Formats: sequence, structure tokens, C-alpha cells
Amino acid sequence: MSFVIEPFGESALRIEVPATSDRRALLDALVTIPGVLDAHASESHVCVRFEGTPPSLDDLASRVERAARREPREHVIEVIYDGEDLDEVASLSGLDRDEVIARHARAAYDVSFVGFLPGFGYLRGLDPALAGIPRCASPRPRVPAGAVAIAGGFTGVYPWSSPGGWRLLGHAPRFEPLEGDHVRLAIGDRVRFERVG
Repeated sequence: MSFVIEPFGESALRIEVPATSDRRALLDALVTIPGVLDAHASESHVCVRFEGTPPSLDDLASRVERAARREPREHVIEVIYDGEDLDEVASLSGLDRDEVIARHARAAYDVSFVGFLPGFGYLRGLDPALAGIPRCASPRPRVPAGAVAIAGGFTGVYPWSSPGGWRLLGHAPRFEPLEGDHVRLAIGDRVRFERVG
């Protein structure tokens, strides 16, 4: 696995991260380096800010290589496919309801990044027939916690009740957004959906 590491200002480094690497493990490893103030990941990069001068690129590269080889965590999320947008998604995709459900449930997903709400994982890996489905024309004022939705190439589970513009396929009745003091889904985790209704 190859990483591109480059200076990012005077006290930070930017790391280009291959899609197959475990970014959660990478972040965990980076924050243990003496002098690291913080580290943040996007879908394809990690930025590390240091107190003072960053370490040598060779030293950092070896730490990054070791961390990225760690096995990612896996989650299975049970879904009842009863979402109010299911018929519209079927129409937009040219599939019937059962095929939309089957394609959504059999895909394997990676948490590309977390945002919008604490613990809202943007899951990449949608079936190509569903990946082109756009957001709703206008967002709903309230989407219930646990709603499973798709939009613009991603799927996700709303961890909390909030406004939202993704198309609702169902809900995850047992999904708990927290794991102790931390959010359950984190960058680099893998997710499967299991149909239970």
C-alpha cells in the first residue's frame, strides 16, 4: 500500500490515503505520536497538525503503513424496509421495490467519512443502479432517528432525529448510534444491512 505524504503549511502534513486503508486505525495511530495536536480524515486524505516541526516523512510513512494494515471493524445493521420513498426510488432506478431492497441489503459498505450529525456515517458501496438517486428536491423538517436512506452515491442511518433530504428506504429499529462514550460508526468501518422486515 502506498501513501503520498506532503507538507501542509509549516506545522501540518497531508496524507493521501488509498480507499482500501483503515482510516480509523490510521487516525488512532497518528494521535499517539508525540507532538500531534490533532488529526482529521476526509474521504481520501488525512491532515495531521503538530506542535512545532512535523517528524521526518520516512518516520511518519512507516507508522502510517503499519496502522493501515489493521483489520477494520464490521457492523451488521438490521433494517425494516418500509421507507416512504421506497416506491419513488424504485421508479427513479427502473427497479421494482423488492429489487431495490435486495440490492441495498446485499452490498458491502465502507464508512467513507462521518459528518452532518455526530455519528452519521457516509457509507460508500451502493449498487450502481441506486448510486445515481439524488437527494429530495426539498428536505424534510424531521427525519426520525434510525431512518435508513440514500442520496448521491451514499447510504446512511440517521443517528438522531433531524431535518434531512435523503430518500428514506426504511428504518433500523435496533441501531444504537453510541458505543460507550463514542459514536458507533467511524471512518474505515465496514457495514452490512440485514433485512428483517
